[in-house]
Amino acid sequence: MMAKRFFDIIFSLLAILILFVPGIIIAFLIIITSKGSAFYRQERVGRNGKSFGILKFRTMYKNSDRKGLLTVGKKDPRITRIGYFLRRSKMDELPQFLNIFAGDMSFVGPRPEVKKYVELYSEEQRLILSIRPGLTDYASIRYFDENTILAQYDDPEKAYIEKVMPDKLKLNLEYIRKMNVVTDMGILLKTFLKLIGIRIK
Repeated sequence: MMAKRFFDIIFSLLAILILFVPGIIIAFLIIITSKGSAFYRQERVGRNGKSFGILKFRTMYKNSDRKGLLTVGKKDPRITRIGYFLRRSKMDELPQFLNIFAGDMSFVGPRPEVKKYVELYSEEQRLILSIRPGLTDYASIRYFDENTILAQYDDPEKAYIEKVMPDKLKLNLEYIRKMNVVTDMGILLKTFLKLIGIRIK
């Protein structure tokens, strides 16, 4: 685990330095195209059930989260024009390198969930709270277009709770059972390939 934390610190710091200028440009574009901060902070449940503020570039109009926690594909009018691009490219997640550097997250691990949905976990599913949440995992790869998937349902939240979330948690538990350096490198590689549009199984 120490080696994993060392990897997280070194490479998150490198990412922060490399992406500093592009990040400033993205933040500027967000601010001039809609009212509000360039960043969005949301409480998520992390390791050992401890809450932390996950950081993202803001992709929705100000206070839009009061209308619901889930976003649904192109149907969601709360997402800004630049927000659609940031979400599609996953660039809205870039500020989470700061969360990784701070120790709230890791590069690889179960994606952190909001408290509302964590409260629905079974005792077995809560095992995923025993490790640091991550920027990417098996579930992130399988549900790369989660918003589009949920848009197919009349009740997206019900579909998320009853279908998507249980499958994600199953994948997270599978990750924990075989978690090691090789597994993490494989997940990072698959995530990169997914981001650049190469189809993977």
